[in-house]
Amino acid sequence: MRDPAGAWSYARLADLSRAAARGLADHGVGRGSRILVQVPSRKEVLPLLFGASRLGAALIPLDPELTDFQLRSIFSDAEPALAVGDSGLLRAAKDHAVPLCEFDAVLGGDPDSPAADPVAAPAEGEAADLALLIYTSGSTAAPKAVMCPHSAVVSAARAIHAVLGYRHDDVVFCRLPLAFDYALYQVFLAALGRAELVLTGGGPDLVLARRMRECGATVVPIVPSLGSMLAILGKRAPGSVSTVRMFTNTGAALPAALIDELRDHYPGSRVVRMYGITECKRVTIMPPDEERERPQSVGPPLPGTTVRIVDPDGRPLPPGEVGEITVAGPNVMAGYRNAPELTAAAYRRDPQTGDTYLHTGDYGSLDEDGYLYFDGRRDDIFKRRGTRMSTTEIEAAATDIPGVLGAAVLPPDGGRDLTLFVEGEVEPLDVLREMAVRVDPAKVPAVCRVLASIPLTPNGKHSRKHLARLLEEGAG
Repeated sequence: MRDPAGAWSYARLADLSRAAARGLADHGVGRGSRILVQVPSRKEVLPLLFGASRLGAALIPLDPELTDFQLRSIFSDAEPALAVGDSGLLRAAKDHAVPLCEFDAVLGGDPDSPAADPVAAPAEGEAADLALLIYTSGSTAAPKAVMCPHSAVVSAARAIHAVLGYRHDDVVFCRLPLAFDYALYQVFLAALGRAELVLTGGGPDLVLARRMRECGATVVPIVPSLGSMLAILGKRAPGSVSTVRMFTNTGAALPAALIDELRDHYPGSRVVRMYGITECKRVTIMPPDEERERPQSVGPPLPGTTVRIVDPDGRPLPPGEVGEITVAGPNVMAGYRNAPELTAAAYRRDPQTGDTYLHTGDYGSLDEDGYLYFDGRRDDIFKRRGTRMSTTEIEAAATDIPGVLGAAVLPPDGGRDLTLFVEGEVEPLDVLREMAVRVDPAKVPAVCRVLASIPLTPNGKHSRKHLARLLEEGAG
């Protein structure tokens, strides 16, 4: 495990995790406790993650950029026994009478100092204990917490690893923030493969290619914005990073043109398409050796996972028909904390089989061989001029236009018509003309705006709230 401050072996990490378990216990953390951690992207987080696991306590990773409102909401809902972080947590911790400490206080000193004798650790937790609480805003204002038991986290990690196959000679280059569960799972996948994990920390994007080359990166998890940056860097010096064997993607679909650019500029690499949500972590993965087959598919279900496409009444649909994606299997998480109505709406028992299926609210179809085709998320599907469409297909068409580096769509809402935002050196009217060539007339946006960059959420998804504000400010 490596970050800009240095490296630890797995043996050192194991010792530090025992020290973290003892330090957490000394701060009153026990089985069933919840620990808020304002997560920087550095390796000190990892002993805390595994130390909490030893105790049967749940770690709650928090983005350092959360607002005071979001922090207060999470403190109230989580009722944590301890908060670990810097002064950014101080006000919320004091307001809720929650003890606050820094990383070194939990680890018993400087973790990069010479290793001391192993610390006796408290008893380990059990499979049914919560390992993680992942707060996600979804479509509501207040964050909600997905409850992730050890058993489901382990099942998800092992199933993902069975398909992706991280190896002992891999170097997993993780630019994504550890508060994002996609990045957090890179820790588990690297451990399963005994690979080296490189946490890049901060620093400018322009040096990423050099850092990938220096560390010999072989596996690179990306979201579209990071993929676009790496494509630009690769284009400037084609083939300069020759070690990457696999890019993996989640958060939002990668445009086909971006996939081609990554393959071209990083020779020998494969771009793995996947579909998942926090409530199930990963649902399908296109196997790396099939990445050029069925280019519109996001792959078959993970081992042990069942995917059904259902109609609005919950009845299974045949191959080729679009409906809601539902999932059953050991990697499905345990519902939402303190939200029984939300949990009951999303987790529904099948009266025929008795199995519980997670209703994702996302839409797609299966082919005859069981490969999933993602059609859009709940908020992506809308009708305009009597035609059903999704933001996903419109964004994909826009990114096919030469000069467009990224695209985001706001569906019609109230007095606002279908609006397209793009980034790149293009003219709005040229984009709209090109869109008219690529999509049906009802799907051509009424308005196109060119931005220097498309605003993103901490998880790398398009921030539609920010885009809507930009429109409002423009109208004002």
